[in-house]
Amino acid sequence: MFFILDRRPSLWHSIAGDPNVLRFVLRSKVHRATVTRTELNYEGSLTLDPVLMQAGEIFPGEQVQVLCLETGHRFETYVIEGERGSGEVCVNGPAARLVQPGDRVILMVYGLLTEGEQWKWKVVHVDDRNRVTRVERHGLEKVGSGV
Repeated sequence: MFFILDRRPSLWHSIAGDPNVLRFVLRSKVHRATVTRTELNYEGSLTLDPVLMQAGEIFPGEQVQVLCLETGHRFETYVIEGERGSGEVCVNGPAARLVQPGDRVILMVYGLLTEGEQWKWKVVHVDDRNRVTRVERHGLEKVGSGV
């Protein structure tokens, strides 16, 4: 039996360090927020307290991924502003069938960065009434440097 060792660079090596490559990376997340209500008969979206949006640098109309800790469901929608200081996390439209008030969710937003760009993502921690308790920054010196 013979084995051939392929010494050609892999695809990974051919794109590593290429400044033209864009990477889809975590920009920020709100960790363990509590769903305050659901509205099935609505166009669809996620209504958030602007305090949470500001802490997580989440913009109105921005895509957000929602992960429900109770059901395991994951879905994407977009964000609209709720009442400031309300602690509101309301899931609207068809996604309202995937969660219930009281469920804990993780909200994540992503961005595109070029290879070698410096970045840190935010983690917004909240209490059981969705009030910000602390904000942490995590990340790497450069995109692609953690491999």
